[in-house]
Amino acid sequence: MTRPGMLDVGVIGAGRAGVVMAAALADAGHRIVGLSTTSERNRERVEAMLPGVPVSEIPQIVANSSLVVLAVPDEALPVLVDGMSAAGLWRPGQIVMHLAAGYGVGVLSSAVACGVIPIALRPNLVFTGTSIDRQRLRDTTATVTCPAPVLPIAQALAIELGCEPIVIAEEDRAAYAEALGVVTTFSRAVVEQATGILRNIGVENPTAVIASVAKTSVSDALSRGQWPQAPLTADEEDV
Repeated sequence: MTRPGMLDVGVIGAGRAGVVMAAALADAGHRIVGLSTTSERNRERVEAMLPGVPVSEIPQIVANSSLVVLAVPDEALPVLVDGMSAAGLWRPGQIVMHLAAGYGVGVLSSAVACGVIPIALRPNLVFTGTSIDRQRLRDTTATVTCPAPVLPIAQALAIELGCEPIVIAEEDRAAYAEALGVVTTFSRAVVEQATGILRNIGVENPTAVIASVAKTSVSDALSRGQWPQAPLTADEEDV
C-alpha cells in the first residue's frame, strides 16, 4: 500500500551522498526506483545499503521518477543537467533536486525550461556512504534554495530526511559553499598536521590522542561562535 505524498525517487549518482540520500528517502516512505552509476564500487554500495534496488541507466531512471536526485560532484552538475535537457529526458511537473553546495537552482535552468520543479538541497555533513550517515542526518541541518512557491516541498523533504531546513538565497550559495569548504579543508588539515607531529615522536595511535581534544575544541567554538582564544594548557582553568 502506498501512502499519500509518496514519491518515486530516482538517484543519478550512487556515490557516498547518493546512496545515503536514497536510503534516507526510503526510510521516509518513498519508493526508490533506481540509482545510476558506472562504478563497481558504487554498485556494491547500493547492494549493501539498498538491497533489491536496481542500478539502471539514466533515461530509465528519469522516466520512472517523480523526484530525480542529482548526486554528482559540483563540477559535473552543469554538464549533466544540460545534457539531460538536450536529450529530452525531463518530464513537466517532475521534481529535480541536486545536492551541490556551490549551486542554487540557476544551474537547473535548462531543466526548468522543460517544466521541472527545481530544488537545491544540501545536508550539512560530510558523507561516509555508510549507515552511520542515516543517523547523522537526524542531527544536522539541510540548506535549501528554490523558488518561493516550491519552498514547502523542499522543507518537507529536508524534514523527512531528519534535517532542520535552513533557507539560503540563490545569490548566497557561493558564500555558503565557501564556508563549508573552509570548515572541511581546515579541519582535515589541522587533524593531519597534529597526527603527523605525534606520529613523528613515536605515538602509535595519534588519532586516539587528539580525538577528544578536537571534538571538544570544535564544540566549544560552536557554542561561542568563535575558536577558543588560547590553546589548551595545563593551567588551573583547564585542569
